Amino acid sequence: MNGSRSGYVGSLLAVLLLVAFAIGTAGAWPPLVAVESDSMAPGVERGDLVVVTATDRSPWGEGVVGSDEDEPPERLGGSGDVVVFTSPNVPDRPILHRAAFAVTAGEDWTERADPDRVDDDCVELRSCPAPHDGYVTYGDANDGYDQSTGISPVVREEWVHAKALGSIPTLGYVRLGIDAAIARFGLVPATVGIVTIVAGASGVVSVILGRVRDGRRIDRNG
Repeated sequence: MNGSRSGYVGSLLAVLLLVAFAIGTAGAWPPLVAVESDSMAPGVERGDLVVVTATDRSPWGEGVVGSDEDEPPERLGGSGDVVVFTSPNVPDRPILHRAAFAVTAGEDWTERADPDRVDDDCVELRSCPAPHDGYVTYGDANDGYDQSTGISPVVREEWVHAKALGSIPTLGYVRLGIDAAIARFGLVPATVGIVTIVAGASGVVSVILGRVRDGRRIDRNG
């Protein structure tokens, strides 16, 4: 009983330490973002897990680099920074999209836009002229800019939570499952259940590895 309890506590501490390290290093919460749609395909697809950091952390300086700038960085299968931001149009659902270019208040940004991503003139768009300084954004797989399709107004600097570093295929389904468990059962019960599962899985793996080691010792002694 004591051994099981010690293993449970050890697993819980390990999870907490891992989370604390990730937050401290990334400077953003959550440091791992699960992709829920295919709007950034093919570079990032639904179920992928994206690693993000705060915009003022290494390896970047301050600000966001748009895909239209000279020699923009390559992020997640395309040019320009991929950012996590919150739109007032969908405030309960952070968006992971690519920055196209920065705009200033009052600017007719359609003059710099890719004609394949915007069909209307400035006077026909709610976010044009730009109501404030910020960024025009888009999903790689979407036909239009977020500001021409109604997904978001021009994205203010303070709406941007993080930049994307890279992605891990399919691992995001684990995060989506955790989020679903928290939404259904609550944070504390879901956390206890997850830690219990991790502790149990760790115990099973330890037993299997122990038997493998014991088998090798028997073979050598024999």
